[in-house]
Amino acid sequence: MLQTISLMVIFISAPVVFVLLFFVTAPYGRHFRGGWGPSISARAGWMIMEAPALLVIGITVISSGQRLAVLAAAMWGLWELHYLYRTCLFPLLMRGSSKRFPLLLVVFAFVFNTLNGYVNGTYLSSPGLLISDGSFISNVRVGVGIALFAAGFLTHVMSDRDLRRLRRPDEAGYKIPRGGLWEYVSSPNYFGEIMEWCGWALAVWSLPALGFVVFTIANLVPRAWANRKWYQENFEDYPRERKSVIPFVF
Repeated sequence: MLQTISLMVIFISAPVVFVLLFFVTAPYGRHFRGGWGPSISARAGWMIMEAPALLVIGITVISSGQRLAVLAAAMWGLWELHYLYRTCLFPLLMRGSSKRFPLLLVVFAFVFNTLNGYVNGTYLSSPGLLISDGSFISNVRVGVGIALFAAGFLTHVMSDRDLRRLRRPDEAGYKIPRGGLWEYVSSPNYFGEIMEWCGWALAVWSLPALGFVVFTIANLVPRAWANRKWYQENFEDYPRERKSVIPFVF
C-alpha cells in the first residue's frame, strides 16, 4: 500500500512541478530571493535534503532481508555513487559559504527523496527480481542504460567542476561558462543528470525508476529554462543560440 501511494505521489506531482516551475523560479543559487520563509546555509541545505536519497534506499534494501542479484546490486551501487557525490562531495566543494537555501525547498526535496528512495529500494529488493532475463535484447538494454548513466554522471560532475572554476575562491558574482557542452546548452549539469537517470531507468526497467526519471525531467527542464533566461537578462553577450538543456532541441 505504501509503495503504491508513494508512486502515485511521484507521478501526480511531476506534471504539477513541471508547469509550476515555468511560472515560479525555484529560489536558490542565482535565483535566491526573500519571501520564502526561513533559510539555511546552502551547504547544509544540500546535505540535509539529499541525505534520504543516499540512506533510505539502502535501509530499505538491507531491512528487506533479501539477497540482491548481481545486476540489482550494481544498480543500487550506481544510485549510491551519484548520491555520495550529491550529498557529501558536491556541498563540500561549493564556493561561497554565505549562500542561502530556503528551508521550505529543503523540506520538499527531503520528502521526495525519502519516497523515491523507498519505492526504488523496495523494487530492487523484490524477491526473485531479475534486471535482465539473459536475452540479447535485455542485455543490450541494461548495457546501454549503464553506459548512459556513466556518461551522464561524468557530464554532471565535470559541468559542476567547470562552474566552480569560473571564479577564484575570493570572487563573487557570475560569469558566462564557455567550452564543451556549455557552447550548446545553458545547463549541461542538468543535462548530465537527466542522462544518468534515463540510463538508470532503462537498465532497471521498472515503474519506480520511470517515476524517478519523469520527475527528474519535470524538475530540471524548467529550471534549465530559467537559467538560460537569467543569463540572457544579465549578460548582453550571452550566446543566443545556446539551448536550455537538450542540445539542438530545447
